[in-house]
Amino acid sequence: MHTTKRVFLAIVVWTGLVAVTCTGAASSAGASPSKTDPITIGVLTDLTGAAASGAETTPTGVKAGVAYAKAHGYDIKYVVADTQTSLTGVESAAQELVERDHVLAVVSVSSLTFLVSSFFTQHHVPVVGAAEDASEWVTTKNMFSVFGPVNASLVATTLGQFFKLEGATDIGALGYGISPQSADAAESAAASAEAVGLKAGYVNANFQFGSTNVQPIALAMKSAGVDGMTATVDPNTGLLLVTALRQAGADVKVAVLPTGYGGDLLQAGPNALASAQDVYFLSTFEPLEMHTAATQEFHKYLKDAGVSGDPTYAEYDGYTSVALLVQALQSAGSNPTQAKLMKALTDIHNFNAAGLLGSHTINFSRRVASPAAPGNCEYFTKLSGSTFKLVPGADPLCGSLVAGKTVSPPSS
Repeated sequence: MHTTKRVFLAIVVWTGLVAVTCTGAASSAGASPSKTDPITIGVLTDLTGAAASGAETTPTGVKAGVAYAKAHGYDIKYVVADTQTSLTGVESAAQELVERDHVLAVVSVSSLTFLVSSFFTQHHVPVVGAAEDASEWVTTKNMFSVFGPVNASLVATTLGQFFKLEGATDIGALGYGISPQSADAAESAAASAEAVGLKAGYVNANFQFGSTNVQPIALAMKSAGVDGMTATVDPNTGLLLVTALRQAGADVKVAVLPTGYGGDLLQAGPNALASAQDVYFLSTFEPLEMHTAATQEFHKYLKDAGVSGDPTYAEYDGYTSVALLVQALQSAGSNPTQAKLMKALTDIHNFNAAGLLGSHTINFSRRVASPAAPGNCEYFTKLSGSTFKLVPGADPLCGSLVAGKTVSPPSS
């Protein structure tokens, strides 16, 4: 068992806020002295509430990133604020990070980031993280997503090509109405299928956020005759939908979920494993099963953070977010200000997420939006037993942008 060395951890719980400060684990290979004085960053994420199943492990990913940063000579501490997946919670958490903790930057992995993005902008706070909620990651100059500037209303052929590769012909899609990214992603998935000659027999981009009442959706998909499905919802809801489809006798050959790969599923217990058999999971970043230099390094730093198994979606996001900050710090000079860090982030033209984006990179100096990942590439795995297996021809699968095609948000 790996033992983390020289870790200082303090946890304080307030109403609406969990704060964690950590110096990070020592690198196992003789880290160089810190190139700056210790800096403090904030972590905004959904530790509790409806979105917690997809985001609660973000701090662990950040902790792995802190170990990565220490190996590169940077001493980073972090404070974690819980949005509680609520309007009042996310506003309080953002205010605490900026006005009380005076963080240099914020790592945000939350379904509610868009509700406080203007607050961070007004206070000139650089924000890095996951563009999983809305379009502020494209339009706001102080926000930098580890996926790149994602605009889910655009359409790429990637997902449609995957459904076609695995033999599906008629696609169903589900998304949250309250989340612009989720809603657009569901509509975009249907458009992607149609772009490669498949049907999209059922699309619901107005599902209630936090709801697990998926039986009516399953029956509607069965009635529509879909044999492929995707759901841009939290992992627990996506798996419940897969189970409901099977119980309803729907002939779904290809079920693809955007979250749930790795630890999200393996930590959820035997019921989740049973529900997810033969389900496909997509990832923007290289799965550990590829055994590349980047995944092996990530795995090492996860062990430093106390994770022995596969990473979660949020751990990928937390780790790569810190890697992005490290790359900016290398240009920002010693003891950087927020303005210097912002400029350094803006000037990055070759971010590859510590190698986890494979051969693709993100150019933050040119905010060219894409439907999903850089190069419209996604990695796909399939669960068999308790093992995620790479899908031949889809590690990664790269599509093309459908020129002139956009989807509209659903009406409320």
